[in-house]
Amino acid sequence: MNEYFFQCPYCWEEISMLIDVSQSLQSYIEDCETCCNPIQITVQAENREILSFQAENIEQ
Repeated sequence: MNEYFFQCPYCWEEISMLIDVSQSLQSYIEDCETCCNPIQITVQAENREILSFQAENIEQ
C-alpha cells in the first residue's frame, strides 16, 4: 500500500488515500474525506509504483 496525496475535484482540499499497488489497473469510487462527495479514482501501477493517478468529479 502506498499513500498518495491529491486534490479533491470538488472542494480542492488536499486529501490522501492508500493505494494498493499490487493491482496493475484499478478504477473505483471513493468519497472525499473532507466534503463527502464521490470521486472517480483510476490508478495504474507497475512494479509497486504508481504510474498514473486520476481523481475526477463524477457529476460532470
